[in-house]
Amino acid sequence: MHEQDQAIVKALVSVAWADGVFADREREMLDALLDAYGAVPAERAALHIYAAERRTLDDIDPQELSADDRRVLLQHAVLLSFADGDLSKEESELLAALSAKLRIPDAEAKALIDAGTARARSSLHLL
Repeated sequence: MHEQDQAIVKALVSVAWADGVFADREREMLDALLDAYGAVPAERAALHIYAAERRTLDDIDPQELSADDRRVLLQHAVLLSFADGDLSKEESELLAALSAKLRIPDAEAKALIDAGTARARSSLHLL
């Protein structure tokens, strides 16, 4: 798995912990991403160890991510926020804080979040 992909998945752990609970559906979604990124068993185990401890946006280092990776992270974060079937106010606020941390301009962040929200809502039956 590429280092950038690992950085994206690790950052998503912070999103999963946003409400104080790392739920099974969130873990399943992150495992699916690990599969998609071709993680080997050792990488998967390392992420599970990392995710066992509550993580926050402070644990994300934007320097580990290219400009494109930051946008991918934000879009994945939107999908992960829908793991429970809805986007809560707290999750919406977290996405805004994440986009600021990633230094994505407000107008672009809004467009990415809106597109991700529409995609997630149309795919809820798959989540």
